[in-house]
Amino acid sequence: MWLKLLFLTLYLLVLFVLARLLEAVVWCEAGVLATQLVDPVTLSYNKLKTILEARGLAYSGLAQKTDVRELVEKSGDLSDGELYSALKREKEQPEGDAGTTYFSGELHFYELVEDTKDGIWLVQVVAQDREALLGQSSWRRMVKKVSQFGIRTGVFNCSSDHRSCVRRGWHRSTLIMSVPQTSASKGKVVLKEYHGQRTSPEHVSRWVTAQVAGQIHTLERSEPLLHEWQSDDTVKMFLFAQLPQPPAFFSALSVRFTGRIKFIFVNICHWNNHSSLAQIGVTRSPAYVLKTPEGMYWYGHSTGELLSVGAMDTFLRSVQPEVNDLFVLSLLLINLLAWTDLFITQGATVKRFMVLIRTLGTYNSVLLLSWLPVLALLQLPYLDSFYSYSLKLLRYADTSRLGSVVRTDWTFYSSHPALFLSTYLATGLLVDYLEKKRRCHRRSLEDSSTNLEWLASLWDWYSSYLLHPIASLHQSDQSEWDDHTNFLFERLAFPDLWLRPLVNIDYIKILPIWRFKSAERADDGSGGAGDKSSDSESEESPPPCDWSAWPQDMLHCSECVVCLEHFADTEVLMGLPCGHAFHHSCIMVWLAEGQHCCPVCRWPSYKKKRPAPAPASYSHTD
Repeated sequence: MWLKLLFLTLYLLVLFVLARLLEAVVWCEAGVLATQLVDPVTLSYNKLKTILEARGLAYSGLAQKTDVRELVEKSGDLSDGELYSALKREKEQPEGDAGTTYFSGELHFYELVEDTKDGIWLVQVVAQDREALLGQSSWRRMVKKVSQFGIRTGVFNCSSDHRSCVRRGWHRSTLIMSVPQTSASKGKVVLKEYHGQRTSPEHVSRWVTAQVAGQIHTLERSEPLLHEWQSDDTVKMFLFAQLPQPPAFFSALSVRFTGRIKFIFVNICHWNNHSSLAQIGVTRSPAYVLKTPEGMYWYGHSTGELLSVGAMDTFLRSVQPEVNDLFVLSLLLINLLAWTDLFITQGATVKRFMVLIRTLGTYNSVLLLSWLPVLALLQLPYLDSFYSYSLKLLRYADTSRLGSVVRTDWTFYSSHPALFLSTYLATGLLVDYLEKKRRCHRRSLEDSSTNLEWLASLWDWYSSYLLHPIASLHQSDQSEWDDHTNFLFERLAFPDLWLRPLVNIDYIKILPIWRFKSAERADDGSGGAGDKSSDSESEESPPPCDWSAWPQDMLHCSECVVCLEHFADTEVLMGLPCGHAFHHSCIMVWLAEGQHCCPVCRWPSYKKKRPAPAPASYSHTD
């Protein structure tokens, strides 16, 4: 495990260094700095319009560059990073209606639009035997405008479900927008229809922006501002600006964080006295201020804090995460940790992937099982203080310099998944190389085996251990209770009447073998064949044995229960782990028939048994 943690730490360090290098290269090529402010006066009219479209501000009717520039200045400071990202997004954003959902009927529309209470939809309804309200080119432009704010688009053709359109009153082609109407999570969804006379994308975009802006609590006087600022300890996001309505990116985020963060737009267009702003610590506008129980944080002054949906969404999720965000983060980290087995494991390629599959299944199962008690604990009211304290520590870390750097790297690699995966692969190959060097002097035979050899060994293990678990004859002694319990389970799991287990018969080679030596032969070395034959003919008088030649772990006995004959002098005997002895030829025939247990006590012949405290003589006939 320590090697996996070292791998993950090295990978995160490589990501951090690579992000810093790429950031320096990109900004050097562009000739800008990410946190440097840009004077809108120096920008062209087209670049100013690009910034307004990225922020979600309507500029139709503003023909002069001065008016457009003032609108940019009133909506927030412009940094080189935001300008570079907006221009790059405009070039890379695909044309067309990619991502548009075409609804098949009433049920499909209900599941995605009306039952999804944490998102915004813009749906073009095409009446039966009618033309669409927006033409194909206008609809594509509209999709491009609203999709950057997380607004999903769809097309409902009444020809596929005419009854549903009649029941909803859609007798003509129109635009429908679904917007949650309550401040609680999973609130009520209301469908709003476009009744404008003009159908240009600019006018429709202004209508969409107005509908989304209606979700934000707007303050236009100073008295409600002071009350709202000091009211409770919830997390709030304030926008102080001289705008008729908030930017679309700010309004769209209010829907995503419904129930977690309260968004408030303070319109100071007609304020004559700004003393209330100075009273709460706001000394300039426009300003994006995060109000938390710990204090206030000025958004936009750190690295990566751009005026865009993606950047502010990442910032707010780190400040006030929900359980699903933490689960996704833990799922990502645990799978990155599990995939390290592909590089750390040495040997055949098939072995690497088999170990990887086992690790992925184990780690993800443990993760899911670990989250169940966590979710249950979060429901307890006694842990509210602990939960609040944890969020407080998280906000302290997130609003630090290191927190802004981590958010910037997260945003960068989220938009470049190929670079994220290729870096992981390169780090893994480096660790694989170092691991081979570390183990080069003590590589095992398994590490150097081929794919077929490893599969063959895997099958041997499966057939020998999964069908019938085998304990080595050289393993450490266990308690008698454990031995009997394991033996009982083995007998219950593999009854001989319906399943004969597969056992590796190599254990027979290390079973004890010796010759029987009678006591008379030990007394005088002249004990001849005649005496041996005479002693063997007497079934009631077995020959006395010289027990000094008997193995120490074997129980003393005088006959073989397989053939029911007494042991004769110089006969070859074989003992089993349980301590019982037999003629070598007799017990070999018994074992060759697949009966891998003792004929007397049924103890497995391949499993070591704890020796008795002291050997005792006995006879099988008694």
